[in-house]
Amino acid sequence: MALSIGIVGLPNVGKSTLFTALTRKTGVAANYPFATIEPNVGAVAVPDERLARLAELVRPGRIVPAVVEFVDIAGLVAGANEGEGLGNKFLANIRETDAIVEVVRYFTDADVVHVEGRVDPAGDVETIRTELILADLGTLEKALPRLEREAKRDKTLDVKIALGKRVQIWMDSGHRAARMEMTPEEAELLRDLHLLTMKPMLYVANVDEGAVGRDLAPIDGVEPIRICAKVEADLAELDPAEAREYMDELGLDEPGLDTLGREAYRLLGLQSFFTAGEMEVRAWTVRIGAKAPEAAGVIHSDFEKGFIKAETISFADYDALGSEAAAKTAGRLRIEGKEYVVQDGDVMHFRFNV
Repeated sequence: MALSIGIVGLPNVGKSTLFTALTRKTGVAANYPFATIEPNVGAVAVPDERLARLAELVRPGRIVPAVVEFVDIAGLVAGANEGEGLGNKFLANIRETDAIVEVVRYFTDADVVHVEGRVDPAGDVETIRTELILADLGTLEKALPRLEREAKRDKTLDVKIALGKRVQIWMDSGHRAARMEMTPEEAELLRDLHLLTMKPMLYVANVDEGAVGRDLAPIDGVEPIRICAKVEADLAELDPAEAREYMDELGLDEPGLDTLGREAYRLLGLQSFFTAGEMEVRAWTVRIGAKAPEAAGVIHSDFEKGFIKAETISFADYDALGSEAAAKTAGRLRIEGKEYVVQDGDVMHFRFNV
């Protein structure tokens, strides 16, 4: 599943440093606004201890993790919705992503200029929220008259128009569209408008090295993920033993990027199922709530078209019993049909006929 998360924020908040650490490849990390002009894109492995455990049991030729695609998008400034800075390009790039991670500057560093001349996390969050809301209000201002014209011929559009006007009033009060109470069916009605503030959103607090373990106030009702991008960039350059020693010094159980990877996966409403054999152990990405044929289709479209059944073992059973054969002997291998809802961590083998 090619799903992507845009990394956004004001200039010089640490977006590119974070992206470089995430992807462990050289990127632009410069001390001036708009260092990132064309968005950088990188696939990031989703940390999953279960994959390593399956590999330990099966000893495959290769291990393939699930991935999330991160996009490092140019810094935004006030007035972006009117084209200030790289505003139009920023908004177009973010519109193409499935979710947003906003990096908010909490760190202090006299050598890294702040675009507004001061470190003010709440103000920075408000600037970006305002710009995204104004961009969405502009979208609605264009869309609603068009929908009203079309509704003269198609009365089914009246519901969508009424919903659009509700969202318009809500955003006029300074709220993101996603924060308005609506049913899944109503949210689906708005999908083709591509509203920026309907996208799922995470906040990363880019803190000073000594503040990684401190609690922070929620942002827009969401607890931010505390990360020191500079530390994460250093960790990405160390071998595992050195990285572990450094994290112990800082009192960290794991890199902040591991937390971000898992939370990004959850933000997109995704889960993993596994295939395990001598050739490879692989984590496959599927949406939460997907049924067995849809999961089969993630591997190959023919698997979904000709789906017959799914031989399924829960990860817990596979882990406890040690092998597929042992699970089968113990009666823990299940035969599931088309209506089976895939569970996170299922180890599956599909039977199909095309």
